[in-house]
Formats: sequence, C-alpha cells, structure tokens
Amino acid sequence: MSRVHLRAMASLVGASLVLSGCQSILDPGYEANVGPSSNPQIVDEVQKSDPRAQMGAREHPRIVASYGGEYKDAKTERLVARIAGALTAVSENPNQSYRITILNSPAINAFALPGGYLYVTRGLLALANDASEVAAVLSHEMAHVTANHGIERQRREEAEVIASRVVAEVLSSDLAGKQALARGKLRLAAFSRQQELQADVIGVRTLGEAGYDPYAAARFLESMAAYAHYSSVDPEADQSLDFLSSHPNAPQRVELARRHARAFGPPGTHGETGREYFLNGIDGLLYGDSPQEGYVRGQTFLHGSLGIRFEVPDGFQIDNKVEAVLATGPGDIAIRFDGVADSDKRSLTNYISSGWVTGLLPETIRPITVNGLEAATAKASAERWDFDITVIRIGGQIFRFLTAVPKGSPALEPTAEKLRTSFRQISPAEAASLKPLRVRVVTVKAGETIGSLAARMMGTERKLELFKLINALTATSTLAPGSRVKIISE
Repeated sequence: MSRVHLRAMASLVGASLVLSGCQSILDPGYEANVGPSSNPQIVDEVQKSDPRAQMGAREHPRIVASYGGEYKDAKTERLVARIAGALTAVSENPNQSYRITILNSPAINAFALPGGYLYVTRGLLALANDASEVAAVLSHEMAHVTANHGIERQRREEAEVIASRVVAEVLSSDLAGKQALARGKLRLAAFSRQQELQADVIGVRTLGEAGYDPYAAARFLESMAAYAHYSSVDPEADQSLDFLSSHPNAPQRVELARRHARAFGPPGTHGETGREYFLNGIDGLLYGDSPQEGYVRGQTFLHGSLGIRFEVPDGFQIDNKVEAVLATGPGDIAIRFDGVADSDKRSLTNYISSGWVTGLLPETIRPITVNGLEAATAKASAERWDFDITVIRIGGQIFRFLTAVPKGSPALEPTAEKLRTSFRQISPAEAASLKPLRVRVVTVKAGETIGSLAARMMGTERKLELFKLINALTATSTLAPGSRVKIISE
C-alpha cells in the first residue's frame, strides 16, 4: 500500500502502523557471537540465566503476533537449521546458539533478537532459489549482531517515544495491540545505511567462509527487488513488512556485494548453492495467504472460517495483511476491509456514528441491505480525501469496508458499490473447497517449456511473470529436461 494511501486511511481511522524490514533489538554493551546450535530450529527454550536471552524471550511473542504466528513444518525447519548451522560454524564463539522461528507470513523478511533468536518468513523461503540465497540473508542479519550495531540504535530508541499506543479504537483488540507494540518497537530498530553496508560486507565474507556461493547476496537482492516491483500496483509502494523496506536496493549496493564476493574468486569458482537440498526442503511450503487469514484469488477475497467473499474492481491489487485486507487501485484509490465483534447489538447506523470515523457526514448515514444482510453506509471527508463507509452484520460480527479516493473523485461510489454488491456469505461446501496454495517442486520433462510450466501456476493472473520471478529466470533463460523448478498450485 503506497504511503499516500496509508495517509488516507490513517486520516479516517486515526491509526498508523509502520514496520521496518531489517531489525535487531539489542541492549547496550551486547557483543554477541554466533555459533552452531545443537537444536537451532526450536524457539521454546531460552537461556534463563542470560539477560539478553530474556530480552529476546520478552519480545518474541510480539514479533510472532506481528507476523501471523509461527510456521510449523519439520522438514522446512531442518532446512533452515542446516543453513544457519553452516554460518554459525565459522563464527568466533561456538557456544552461542541461534534459535530459529519460521514466521507464517508471505512477507519477505529475516531479522534477529538478542539471545540468539533468529527469524525468517516463509515468504522469503518461497522466493529464494537455493540455500546460498537464504544463507546470504541470514548472514547479513547475524552480521548486525556480531558488529554490535544495536548500541547506536538503542541510544536512538531511548530518545524517542515508541508509537505503539497510537492505535485507534477501531483496532483496539488484544491482537492489534500486540501488533502495534511490535511494529512500533521494530520501527525504531532500523539500522543506518552505513550499518547496512557494513553488514553486507560481513555477511558476504561469512557466506564464502561457510562454503556457500558468495555471489548469492547480490543475486537475491535483485530477486527481492524484482518481486517487490511485481507485487505492487505502484512500484514505489511501501512494502512495510518486507526486507527491502529498510534495505534500499540501490545498484551500487548490489555491486558492492559482488565486489566483496570477488575476493573468493570469479562467479562459479567458489562455494556451493545447495539448490537440490533446498528445493527438497521447501517442496509443499505454504505460499501466500494462510487459511487463518483467508485467500486472495485474483480480484476475489474468500474466507472459509468466516464464510464470506467479496470482489474488488479490475485493476486493483489485494494485500491480505494480518490486521486487515487492503486493496489499492488506479487513481490513488484505497480500500480497507476488516471485522469487529458485535456484542452490543446496536443498530448499524448508530454504530457508524459512534465515534470511530473521523470526518463523518452524519446526514449521509442510511440503513441498507447487502445480499439479504443487514447493513448501513455513510460518507466521510478528511483532508484531501473522500470516504465511503459500509458496515455489514453477520451474527456476532460487523464487517467494515472503508473506501478512500482523492477529494472530488467520481470513482468513490462505483468502487464502494462493487464491494457492497459482491459481498456475500459462502456455503459450507464452498468453504470446504478452499485450499491453500503451496510451492510445488517439479522436474522438467522433455518438451516442456517456460510457457507450459507457467500455465500450471495458480492464484495469479500473471502466471508467466510470477513463474519467472520465483525461479529467477531471465528473458533468455531456457529449461533443460531433468532440471527442477518451482510452481505455485494447491
């Protein structure tokens, strides 16, 4: 969602949550060294006598809540543990262990907390093409720890007020509170550009010393930038949960990574990529939305547990966040969809006017019916934006659509009407038929082409583009029979 869209929604509901991509929350004086762990893929136990580990343990639940929970899969956990183990084995202190959590998020991110807490999202694993690329990201994050970058950031944090309390009533659930705390904390944990470049240098060196392809760092930076461009209607959009949000992918940064990789020799002469065991480890990995968050299928959002679906207009991009479903479209149009518990059973017209909407125009409030469901709608205006608010009741839940357009735009009513008319309950049979998308590793057969394999992709209308992205294929790439590639399917 672009920054202009975020400002529009914030002006309506009074909430703004910002999360930086690369974080390491460290206490002053903490000089950590990483080492191999006897059980690095498990996060349940902490070193209770170590205050740094206690700090990590305290922050851990907030981080997990912010990223949709933990992703549990023994095969994938073993894969990440193997990669991290190779990196920690070349460190100065083999007694320091890392405890790895795979976060159940399609965002592309990785970061560390004190006491050896290391995080990587399943979205990052899905985008990577070999073990060396994942190792490049993890070695970068470990470098922030070993370079003691947390001291300077800690001093800056002490001089700021964490914006975790800036949460509107509309988001005042326990989960939203945890998300806000984590996001506010992590926003202040962003590192300076100089620190990022230093971590790049240390990370590439660690990568090569661990026996991985040192050129993987530059390669994956380019893949992440290409995916960020693909995944947004607006190429300049704020990917607030993703690695590149605080890791600017300037061409000179990629060239810096390549230059330091050359210390190990020309490309292809040093280190392994670990592609085969990596592909084995991610085969079947959940891709995109988790069942708990609902599914995006093209222009449609469906949620089996809630039993609902709706569609956004053509040309809109749906972004299914933990706290809400967001969509952006042409002409700076933004949509937010969420739900709140309805314990008071008040009328929906009274609910709209209960104070959670800034700039409400009371004379526009009116009761309506949406596909047989009780609903109400109203208009609001704030700063340079016009809004439509539509609320719909199903049982003990109120679902809310907030549509924002630049002031005076004629697109407000047709956009809001599309949302209203498409919203409906789905049958138990429809809900049961919904299946999550997964990464499937397939072997290329004789006669198969990039085009024919891309045609098997599910969950996107841009099949060829996404297939090339997740397999790091260029315009001149070809596929040899017997090679293995990733596709996205149920």
